[in-house]
Amino acid sequence: MIEWMKEILGDAYTEDIDNKITARLTADYAPKADLEAANTAKSEAEAALAAANDKYKDVDIDALRADAEKYKAEAAQARKDADERVTAVQFDGKLDAAITAAHGRSAKAIRALLDVDTLKGSDKQDEAITAALAALQKDSGYLFESGETPPPYAAGTGSTALHGADADTAMRQAMGLPIDN
Repeated sequence: MIEWMKEILGDAYTEDIDNKITARLTADYAPKADLEAANTAKSEAEAALAAANDKYKDVDIDALRADAEKYKAEAAQARKDADERVTAVQFDGKLDAAITAAHGRSAKAIRALLDVDTLKGSDKQDEAITAALAALQKDSGYLFESGETPPPYAAGTGSTALHGADADTAMRQAMGLPIDN
């Protein structure tokens, strides 16, 4: 309730009039404390702006923009390089897995005989790698382990060492010299 309003209106004062005037005053006017707080905030903001303007008045905005563009370009290049390295590692993994699956004896030797750049550029890398390994296996089968069992070891072919008098006799015979006892 507003006390000064009772004094002015006297007997014509009612609660309804009091509520209407109070609503209108609070809608149109802010309390003095809010006004003072807003003025203080405004003064502080103006002081901060002036300090920032003083601090950055010699900054070349165009140079900052140019630097920002340069850094954007460098970041894009770094992303591109990283993507290329990831792609290369993934390709190397695919190729090594395919060589292992084909029972390759030496991945390094097999890679040397393959056209790796063509395989990397292929749209269907898995199929291209499989076809290239099949062709290489046909041409250079020695680079791959076959499922065949190797021939058995032939014992006695040069496994016995000759010692003493037997060695001299065997050597003389091999050279066609007379045997001395």
